[in-house]
Amino acid sequence: MATTRAGSDTVLVLSRTFTGPREKVFRAWTDPKVLKQWWAAGPGFTPTIAEVDLRVGGRYRLGMRAPDKDVDHIVVGTYREVQQPARLVYTWAWEGSGAPETVVTVEFHDRGTQTEVVLTHEQFADATDRDQHAGGWGGCLDSLERVLAGA
Repeated sequence: MATTRAGSDTVLVLSRTFTGPREKVFRAWTDPKVLKQWWAAGPGFTPTIAEVDLRVGGRYRLGMRAPDKDVDHIVVGTYREVQQPARLVYTWAWEGSGAPETVVTVEFHDRGTQTEVVLTHEQFADATDRDQHAGGWGGCLDSLERVLAGA
């Protein structure tokens, strides 16, 4: 489910519930081996890069390849907050794009045998940029759901 905060067209909030304990879901967001299984914005996209230095001040680099192009789409950033297994906060910038940096917060809520993930991505330049990211995040979360269900 995608929503925006009242009065803001620069904030995206997504919520999804996954099967599995939050430790497992948190690991899926932070373990490069698992990230390379699901980090893809939609069907046909292929995860290509997953580098993670999971600590405050540590950097990450994630890449995926679109089905119709021989180009990797790579996002980079720095972890601002790491509260295992409850919360991640990190910066987000498309490598080489020159676009302004945004901020992602991912919260992992224990729901018994399930984990609710609430993703807040903010500081977009405008609603168009926000909406483009909503589609990509939706595809990534769909892919994560398939990986967690089959793992």
